[in-house]
Amino acid sequence: MRDTQSFTELEYLLVGLVSAVPSLLTPILFVSKVDGALHWKDRYWVKASLWLIIFSYVGNYFWTHYFFTALGASYTFPSWKMNGVPHTTFLLAYVCFLFYHVLSNLTLRRLRNFTTNLPVRIQRIAEAAWILALSYFMAYLETLAISDFPYYEFVDREAMYKFGSLFYALIFLVSFPMFMRIDEEPNDPWELPRVAIDALGAAMLVTIILDLWRLFLGPIVPIPDTQQCIQSSVPWFARDAQ
Repeated sequence: MRDTQSFTELEYLLVGLVSAVPSLLTPILFVSKVDGALHWKDRYWVKASLWLIIFSYVGNYFWTHYFFTALGASYTFPSWKMNGVPHTTFLLAYVCFLFYHVLSNLTLRRLRNFTTNLPVRIQRIAEAAWILALSYFMAYLETLAISDFPYYEFVDREAMYKFGSLFYALIFLVSFPMFMRIDEEPNDPWELPRVAIDALGAAMLVTIILDLWRLFLGPIVPIPDTQQCIQSSVPWFARDAQ
């Protein structure tokens, strides 16, 4: 088996496609009885996929710059890019986010069933605490899982695990509860335009939160000048201006 350090741009892109495409092809090739009775645009997996594709697109091509400027992270593997971010990581982000949000939905529904007889205030506190814990756990787990990949580097790895994971978790604090709302009410099915608008709204909220961190808390460690924004503005605009 070839070492990934010798992969070309095309081979890394193929790795991303092999990871992402099955999640889209499987429900098309193996249609359940429930989906078979619905128009394609009314199927839950279509709506969930659209939401996550939009959210992952913004996350990959724009929020990654916050990882560059606030966390001291960098990608160095050969790749075709847009806005300075590899296309491969967009495909992998979609796959990871799909897993995280499916897990979030499953656990939140179980939690709601478990606390259904408790006071509403207790239910909300329990749900908020679980979302916070799951968000940090998934962010930390991903950071740890890719720690041995030689082309994803950090200025300070220990700080990335502790504080960078919290920074990353802010994304899921928004997305987990918002994603769960899709078709959650039986009498309120979502149309695709609503799904797209909701995903964009969630992405905008995350962008605001991440930029507030950048502006008021700054990087978790001193970042080399080559990875600093040249002015206090949205990171990707500043990098384009160089």
